[in-house]
Amino acid sequence: MKSAQLELFELFVNREEKERREKFGQASVSYHQASSILTASKGAMGDFDFTLNPYSGCTFACSYCYAAFFTKTDEEQNNWGRWVRVKENALQLLIKYRKKPLYRKSIYMSSVTDPYQPIERELELTRSLLQEFIKYHDIRLVIQTRSPLVARDIELFKQFRDIQVNMSVTTDTEEVRKVFEPVCSSIEMRLKAIRQVREAGINACISLAPLLPIHNAEQFADRLLDTGIQKYYLNSFHMNNSKFVSGTREGAIKLVNDLGWNDYKLNKTVVTLKERLPELRVGGC
Repeated sequence: MKSAQLELFELFVNREEKERREKFGQASVSYHQASSILTASKGAMGDFDFTLNPYSGCTFACSYCYAAFFTKTDEEQNNWGRWVRVKENALQLLIKYRKKPLYRKSIYMSSVTDPYQPIERELELTRSLLQEFIKYHDIRLVIQTRSPLVARDIELFKQFRDIQVNMSVTTDTEEVRKVFEPVCSSIEMRLKAIRQVREAGINACISLAPLLPIHNAEQFADRLLDTGIQKYYLNSFHMNNSKFVSGTREGAIKLVNDLGWNDYKLNKTVVTLKERLPELRVGGC
C-alpha cells in the first residue's frame, strides 16, 4: 500500500501537470490552500457532525442562494455565480484523518456550495474525497446537489454503508428554472439522474427546497413519483421574505407577478404535494 507521503507527492505532481483553468464558462476560477476540510456542524446543520465543502462559491448562480450571503466581501456577493474557489488541498487535508479514522461520523456535503458543480467534471475533487472515505473511513454521508453529474459516482456510492443522495428539483417549468437557476441543468436531466441513483439501490431523496412557482402541482407530483423516489422534503419560498443575489430580484419579481404566484397558490400547491407524495417532510430530509 502506498504511503501517505507518496500519495501526497503524486497528487502534487498530477496537479502541477494539469493546466490550471482561470475561467470556466463565464466564471473565474481561483485556487487556495484551505486550513481545514471538515467543519463542525452547528445551527441548521446541527444534526450532522461535520459539513464538507470542496469548493467555495458556486457557478450554478441560483438567484436565491443563501450561501451568497455568507461570503466575505460585497464583491463576492454581488458576483455570486461568477466565481469559484477550489480548495486544492482538500484531499491532503482529509488524508490527515487516517491517523484517527472517522467512525460513524455524519457528514453533509455540501452546505454552502454544490459538490457537483460544472468544474467538478474536470477536477474530480469531490470524487477523490469519496474514494478516500471509502478506503479509510466508515461515515454516514449525505450529498446535496442539483447536478446530474452526481450519477457519475454511482459505483462509489454503492461502496458506502450509509449514504443518501439528495437532488434539488425546485419547479416544474423551464421558464421558472431559467430565471431562478439560470446555469443549472434542466429539470428532466435532474430527474433522470436521481432515478439512476435510486435504481442502483442507493438511498435517495428529492429536495423541493425552496419550492419555486409551480404550474401544475398534480402533474409535477406524478413526474416526481415516476423516478421511484419515496422521500421528499420541502421548504416554501416566499418572495417578500427572500433575499436575492444582486441583479436578479427584478426579473424574479416580474416572473412571479406574470404567473400570478402568491401565498394562496403556494399553500394550495403544498397541500396537493402533501396529498400525493409519500414521506414528504417540510423543513428537512
